[in-house]
Amino acid sequence: MRRQKQLINADKKQKLLPDYGRKRLLTYADSFRELAEVFEEMPQKEQEEERDRQEVLWKKKLRDHCGLMAGQLQEFANIMEEVAEESFCYEALGERKTKAIIQGLMAEGIQVQELYRIQDKEGAYEYLMLARKTGKREKNVQEAADILSVILNCRLTPADGSPLLLADVYKTFRFVEEAKFHVLTGVALAVKENEEVSGDNYSIYQTDRGKLTMLLSDGMGSGKKANEDSRIVIELAEKLLEAGFRPEMAVQMLNSSILAGSEEQNMSSLDLCQIDLRTGIGEMIKIGGANTYIKRAHLVEQISARNLPLGIFMEIETEPVTRQLMDGDYIFMISDGISDGFAEGNGEAALLEVISHMSLENPKEMANCILNHAMKESKGRIRDDMTVMVVGLWENVF
Repeated sequence: MRRQKQLINADKKQKLLPDYGRKRLLTYADSFRELAEVFEEMPQKEQEEERDRQEVLWKKKLRDHCGLMAGQLQEFANIMEEVAEESFCYEALGERKTKAIIQGLMAEGIQVQELYRIQDKEGAYEYLMLARKTGKREKNVQEAADILSVILNCRLTPADGSPLLLADVYKTFRFVEEAKFHVLTGVALAVKENEEVSGDNYSIYQTDRGKLTMLLSDGMGSGKKANEDSRIVIELAEKLLEAGFRPEMAVQMLNSSILAGSEEQNMSSLDLCQIDLRTGIGEMIKIGGANTYIKRAHLVEQISARNLPLGIFMEIETEPVTRQLMDGDYIFMISDGISDGFAEGNGEAALLEVISHMSLENPKEMANCILNHAMKESKGRIRDDMTVMVVGLWENVF
């Protein structure tokens, strides 16, 4: 018990990696930066006039590649440096709270050997607990989370990957603070007539770090080729984001991969929306996709893409659109088959009208409502793949 209290009550900032690992990562980061400088310093203009137009075009393309490569190498260096310097901070719980937690859990048949509270670089708290059950009755980790929540006066939930049940032997359990907001999502889709699969693909996933990510890609054309193209876009985007790349750089690298990856063109659109559920800040990047709509009561904001799809230019505009979302807001992401399904030349205005007058509150019902409107407007014909994604945001009540 003496060792446990010392760990809990000592404020201490700790690096995640040992010194040797940190130094190696920082050395790699410096190497990537130096390599990026080599690419950046390549001449931007030819010293002598080129006679061969094909050679001029080839050298211009090479310079464009060098510029993108320099940016991507810088991003690799930044990520390595962030990982090397990432730290967490042990913070004191206080002897009274420590005692209350141990006694409260023991009363429920949960014996605690070690307990840590740590704070990450973003200021969020996590709790690590080494514990086991003492009786014969099965113990769910959620019971421990509920007891900790009451004593610490904050809503905690078991982290992803944490064991679900306590055993007779000690195991480590991780708890994270529940985000300020929770979400519900809904998706509705229709496949273009005479096609077996949709050319649209999407992904919705949430991490225990409090981030919700929504991705929607519309492949050029329809059928199997469009489906394969948009599937590749979604899978690559997921991998890059999960690896820690910023959304803007992830999109640039995705575009470069598509250009270099195949002789067949893949000109898919990409809608990316990330919501920080701890703050309510939403960030959207649109590459050639249909409009995104944010609904607050009867007011609807329309966010448009002013660029072309992926796989056309070496460098694309990835300026994110940031919005502070509030309790009761909805975000609608659609493929262009939806807006095209409305009256010709009036699809966007008609869709805006439908969303603003919608009184439904369930995202799944809202998505179905929009899909049904589009199909009704097109007299039951499905001339293009249609996908509607809706996410609703509400504040948690603790």
